Amino acid sequence: MNVLVINSSPRREHSNTALILNPFLEGLKEAGADIELFYTKDLDIKPCTGEFHCWIKRPGECYQKDDMQILYPKLQTADILVFATPVYVDGVTGPLKNLLDRMIPLVKPFFELRHGHCRHPPREVELKGKLVLVSNCGFWELDNFDPLIMHMKAMCKNMSREFAGALLRPHGPAAAAMKRSGSSADDVFTAANEAGLQLIRQGYIADETLKTVSHELLSLEEYVNRVNRNFRQALEARTIEEP
Repeated sequence: MNVLVINSSPRREHSNTALILNPFLEGLKEAGADIELFYTKDLDIKPCTGEFHCWIKRPGECYQKDDMQILYPKLQTADILVFATPVYVDGVTGPLKNLLDRMIPLVKPFFELRHGHCRHPPREVELKGKLVLVSNCGFWELDNFDPLIMHMKAMCKNMSREFAGALLRPHGPAAAAMKRSGSSADDVFTAANEAGLQLIRQGYIADETLKTVSHELLSLEEYVNRVNRNFRQALEARTIEEP
């Protein structure tokens, strides 16, 4: 299995998103997958300018010469796409959105009806395979991921890919703090690893595995109190680091 992974957290491998992504990737590797991991922070990807150059003037070719030229063939041929992102204003990070917008050279401008719905046909290579979302959110509730999941599922319909599931970590900072302190959150990371094994070995991720990744780590009231206390202390000490 050929797996292309895009981690769009600006904190790269040190992010709360990576806390869930990394054990998932370890499970994929253990099951025999070949993985390529890219961080959007390291990539030069300009926004789409909406000129349809890639549809009309030079079909299939974006006029902007940046790191999307590296990603285009990988996006076409990956058996599994993994998009990892923290929740930013109910969606993906800006750099990942730029990447997604720049994927339109992979399809033709014409419309075709698929299941009674307008879609764009793939350009040359039949887009196939699976897509997995890995995401972390600072809010406590699981439903904060709903807009993001809807986006990914809609993309799968347009890309003719199967949505293979979402590894979601609400109140992600709590998971990171518990890991640092040695408190019990190991079942979350073990489940993320198991999700990778399951996807390769059986072709899907069990619902119970995904539930374990997302399960409640502490009460809503306790989490809110902790977050507010930490921000009050940071404001008082003026110790918030610039990115």
